[in-house]
Amino acid sequence: MVKQKTIQNEISLTGVGLHTGKEVKMTFKPAPINNGYTFVRVDLEGSPVIEADANYVVNTQRGTNLEKLGVKIQTSEHVLAAFVGCDVDNVIIELNESEPPIMDGSSKFFVEAIEKTGIIEQDAERVYYVVKEIISFTDETSGSEILVMPSDDYQVTAMVDFGTKVLGTQNATMKNISEFKTEIANARTFSFLHELETLLDSGLIKGGDLNNAIVYVDKEISSKTIENLKIAFGKESISVKPNGILDNLTLHYPNEAARHKLLDVVGDLALVGMRIKGKVIANKPGHFVNTQFAKKLSKIIKIEQRNQVPVYWLLLFL
Repeated sequence: MVKQKTIQNEISLTGVGLHTGKEVKMTFKPAPINNGYTFVRVDLEGSPVIEADANYVVNTQRGTNLEKLGVKIQTSEHVLAAFVGCDVDNVIIELNESEPPIMDGSSKFFVEAIEKTGIIEQDAERVYYVVKEIISFTDETSGSEILVMPSDDYQVTAMVDFGTKVLGTQNATMKNISEFKTEIANARTFSFLHELETLLDSGLIKGGDLNNAIVYVDKEISSKTIENLKIAFGKESISVKPNGILDNLTLHYPNEAARHKLLDVVGDLALVGMRIKGKVIANKPGHFVNTQFAKKLSKIIKIEQRNQVPVYWLLLFL
């Protein structure tokens, strides 16, 4: 029997939201059994609570964004991935803004905070969803597909194909959740230059700089773009390294982009609300396909729990 776990003491981190550019304080607090992951907006009247639930996903533009009764949480995936990766079941995440701090664009600093405060077992058994049949979701528009198949452990494989010379095709695999902290947690978020220009024009990535996002240069970079990037990032100079990324960053892994996509899958599937015993295979994953799959899986689990109907019958109707 595996016991549920929470953190031993509360701990706080401060930083800047990637898209809002606002200073934010985030505090992790121990939570009771069966609480799961809950966000609390302490800056709003009544400190409203938003559960980490796939059904609260309202959009997936550059992150997984939740909303409940008009209260929003932006870019939730890196924090949630850290708790899954550290084997923590129950935690309260207090925020004084809508978006957690981006830190270095990975889950590394969240994992370090969790390990610093400590993890304790609770007096309740952890409940798993044991996958018995293949369950899948395909986004016909993008060709992205994600599925889960039976396995004794929670495993994740991410296969990505960006169709660019600078990045191309990459794969990453996590055979056991124990690998998350050492192999996945420090993989940073990334963007392509053409996306970056659009995001800047849209008023996003206000908290971005060359220390929390890898920028792959997939097009010729003009002198005007360089000047705009210097202003946006507050840098005196910007150049392109021989491996095709903007300077001031060194890749942690040759396949860091695929590892980060795997990190996102772990964070997005935390929204299912239950630990999974199954092998996840994600082909060209993204927040939209990840969260649509999480909604489908969550629905199947709830129906099974209510009716005790085998999953292969449910698949006939979903």
